[in-house]
Amino acid sequence: MNTTELIAEYREFSPRINRIGARDFLLFVEDLTAVFDGFKAVDIDAWGVKRNELRVVIGPNGAGKTTLCDLVSGKTRPTTGTVFFEGDDITHALEADIALRGIGRKFQTPRVYDSLTTFENMELALPGSRQVRKFFRRSVRRDECDNILQILERVRLKDDRHTEAKHLSHGQRQWLAISMLILSSPKLLLVDEPAAGLTDLETELTAELLLELKDEHTIIVIEHDMDFVRQLDSKVTVLNEGRILAEGDMGELTANEEVIEAYLGR
Repeated sequence: MNTTELIAEYREFSPRINRIGARDFLLFVEDLTAVFDGFKAVDIDAWGVKRNELRVVIGPNGAGKTTLCDLVSGKTRPTTGTVFFEGDDITHALEADIALRGIGRKFQTPRVYDSLTTFENMELALPGSRQVRKFFRRSVRRDECDNILQILERVRLKDDRHTEAKHLSHGQRQWLAISMLILSSPKLLLVDEPAAGLTDLETELTAELLLELKDEHTIIVIEHDMDFVRQLDSKVTVLNEGRILAEGDMGELTANEEVIEAYLGR
């Protein structure tokens, strides 16, 4: 479904967004703008991502990709418009409350603790971990330990569970950051440039991991690496100057003159 069709469907049901949210879209935004000092960083009429979909967002620097994630995650308040998650209006919810609702975010630079081991980083990412361990210093339960080991095995980090994070490769740090994120079973994953700085093998393995994860999560990937985008083989949204320029698969987009002119080049 392209943006025009999405807007038409939304208008048909508006303002009863819960009917759309429950039926099709996990995330939906309407009339969403973000203006900074007169500059409109995001200007989207309507845009949605379905449940268990992996959606890739591309575009030139300054296109509004990261700002869009900021608006969805609550890091930034929109100037106008509405963000719906599971049919509920979360536009003005606190960032922490949005995270508790099931929206997890991995930033471009992996947020891991260098002085802790891979396993200790995972321990710290357990739901309620910081508060509980600060006051009660409880140990990890058997089921939590098993879950951590299963995730680490899935991302090929089980053998490095006792390795301090500072000794991991950049790709391994990316996988650890994603693993820490999925430990709390978020419904929506916002993943910012996961292929940045990876080797060819790490890029391939990261694509495989994200494709596996979409069976259990809805995923939005912000990316610049077109080879990586092709490996994901998913629907792509192209942003340019804050607006949706085009949507479709890579075959459609590489033949789109506007996309070529604005981003892909000749």
